Amino acid sequence: MTCHTPLVVIVGPTGTGKSALALCLAEALHGEIVSADSRQVYRGMDIGTAKPTLAVQARVAHHLIDVVDPDRGFALAEFQEQAYAAIGDIATRGLLPFLVGGTGQYVHAVVEGWRIPRVPADPDLRARLYTEAKERGVQSLYQRLLELDPAAADFVDALNSRRVIRALEVCILSGRPFSEQRGKVPPPYAMLQIGLSMDRQALYRRVDLRVDDMIARGLVNEVRGLLGRGYGWALPSMSSLGYLQLKAHFEGLATLEESAALIKKETRRFIRHQYNWFRPADRRIHWLDAAASPCDPALELICALLA
Repeated sequence: MTCHTPLVVIVGPTGTGKSALALCLAEALHGEIVSADSRQVYRGMDIGTAKPTLAVQARVAHHLIDVVDPDRGFALAEFQEQAYAAIGDIATRGLLPFLVGGTGQYVHAVVEGWRIPRVPADPDLRARLYTEAKERGVQSLYQRLLELDPAAADFVDALNSRRVIRALEVCILSGRPFSEQRGKVPPPYAMLQIGLSMDRQALYRRVDLRVDDMIARGLVNEVRGLLGRGYGWALPSMSSLGYLQLKAHFEGLATLEESAALIKKETRRFIRHQYNWFRPADRRIHWLDAAASPCDPALELICALLA
């Protein structure tokens, strides 16, 4: 990475049109896109993750899409390392890198330069911790974490079993508090962050229509194919929004209409969660109205950055 590499970051909740804006900008400014979506990394999970089509990817190169199979983990540290490499490669070739996505951890890990503990996962330990969380509740694991690392209360969500288990795993395997192994080293980027937002009720209507479109384009068959290849519901990848909500339908416990309604409900909840990561009050982010043709004002912002 060269010093002060320009980087355009496009963030915001799902359904606001981040991918469409990035495509417009990348085509206009000779750029390439680095995906910051924790589910688009999985091969074969296309419709439910709103992955760019092959036709779109032929127009503008995309990175960190289709990186691993659904039965393989993809740690935050792996994403950060590969994202830095992709951004550096794009800039080295004289093109403009765009970091685009709604996974808050992914985006913040890159733009804030998080130091992420490089403690390898221990499958046996992790399996035991997941079993304990299932049998006794994630709160019991959270209390164990706080005994080992009281400072973890400041940044580990007590209800997020995956984060609690990872933090506890790092403490146990390294013998050091998770919090001591974190920190930030700002990356050498000249950064512009653009956020897309819109009226909440209008956004909910938009994502409802998107769920209907995913069902019409074959989401059920996509999930059936994943299950047929041996990717079971217990995999973290299959807990993704738009996939896990179909489990009851495949088990004969819900109609497709009921499962689609659940996807819509959980998508709205996810949008509220995303606004915790990308706050309208964050002055680092230039917020644009997603419903008002944001490409032109975004171009003006980027041209000012490049000038």
